[in-house]
Amino acid sequence: MPFKTIIEPFKIKSVEPIYMSTEKERGAFLKKAFYNPFQLRSEQVIIDFLTDSGTSAMSARQWAGIMMGDESYAGSESWHKMEKAIQELTGFKNVLPTHQGRAAERILYSHLGGKGKVFFSNTHFDTTRANIEFSGAEAIDIPIPESKDPELIHPFKGNMDTTLLEVLIKKYDPKNVGAVILTVTNNSGGGQPVSMANTKMISSICKKYGVTFIIDCCRIAENSYFVQHRESGYENTSYRDIAHEMFSLADGAVMSAKKDALVNMGGFFAVKDSGLAEACRSLLIITEGFSTYGGLSGRDMEAIAIGLEEVFDPDYLKYRIRSTEYLGEKLHKMGVPIMLPVGGHAVYINSRALYPHIPLDEYPGQALVCELYLKGGIRCAEVGSVMFGKYDEKHKLIPAPMDLVRLAIPRRVYTQSHIEYVIEVFEKILKDRSKIKGYSITYEPEFLRHFTAHFEPLKSKTPVQK
Repeated sequence: MPFKTIIEPFKIKSVEPIYMSTEKERGAFLKKAFYNPFQLRSEQVIIDFLTDSGTSAMSARQWAGIMMGDESYAGSESWHKMEKAIQELTGFKNVLPTHQGRAAERILYSHLGGKGKVFFSNTHFDTTRANIEFSGAEAIDIPIPESKDPELIHPFKGNMDTTLLEVLIKKYDPKNVGAVILTVTNNSGGGQPVSMANTKMISSICKKYGVTFIIDCCRIAENSYFVQHRESGYENTSYRDIAHEMFSLADGAVMSAKKDALVNMGGFFAVKDSGLAEACRSLLIITEGFSTYGGLSGRDMEAIAIGLEEVFDPDYLKYRIRSTEYLGEKLHKMGVPIMLPVGGHAVYINSRALYPHIPLDEYPGQALVCELYLKGGIRCAEVGSVMFGKYDEKHKLIPAPMDLVRLAIPRRVYTQSHIEYVIEVFEKILKDRSKIKGYSITYEPEFLRHFTAHFEPLKSKTPVQK
């Protein structure tokens, strides 16, 4: 019988102090930040669940590797270590380093995209969509129908609707499809995993129509865990071998190394086609740096090479997934509506169900992120109609399919007691949820508005500035 307590499979060697602010102080901080947690200073946050990107605690091996960083402009030994680690993991010969994942997206999707092109995904993440749309192309989400029901239990709610995929490829004409992008795990869809069977079907369809198939693999290790534990036939396959098989089905991969490479900065894209790599390399050199560093320091590349090995450690992955599940299970048991089943890197709160009295154009998700900060100093992200909502021709909000709030848990950073504190904060959230009001947007940019938008607690509607 397994132990009930989930212990961290590591020892703490260094600590960072947390300023324990008061609720009154947090109210002033939040007002100054225009009620947008992205605008808060990190020292004003007690528990930072804003993102799991670039927030990992690195291992002693990674810090040792940093001291070995070769900072040569061209042909750095650290680059060769990183390149070899990526080639061995993905099986793709052509590797291009970038300073982070969105830079890889910009280079690859601007080359594959452009006006008249269309991209299909299980769900495009915010930066992916922005880079595609900035090129003039269209980004279309085609998750399986089950993914839109937060309470439905399904082992692979991150899957793509392959029937619809084939219909849409025919409708738009294969020559107009920039790429099919499979995000594993499906971050915008509640951190839900993707099955190997679904990946095989997508691969088959893409091959049939000659369409490029790209895997966004920033959480490939976490997805491999779910495949082993939920998909028949993979019970005895190692996490790394599962990842190998998934990569073998695609034409290329994009990665923000700030997630499952366990580093604070870095990314890459890797492809089979040498011609595609060569076409992208020129833009890489113009915008990121020479092709053997791509905006990264040698020490970053050393840490990435080590992190890509450490992330597949079975003890680490068991701790990572189970500790996230623990938080989700506790919240669900106390009556907090969450996305089920719990994903790998985050717990997603269904803010529409938590605050049913708040209209969608008053952003219930934004109300919850503000309440979590005010009550407990917890910073998290809205993944709903602020992040993905659009406007019709009359400037009326077209809501996102779901209004979720993501508690993204940094890797190897917080302990069990931090998680227990978060659970206590939610007890306070539940007590006065009927009194919480919505928010209005008072300023927003054209792209990625959630990063810099300004909000006000709703008293009267405020005109939106462009």
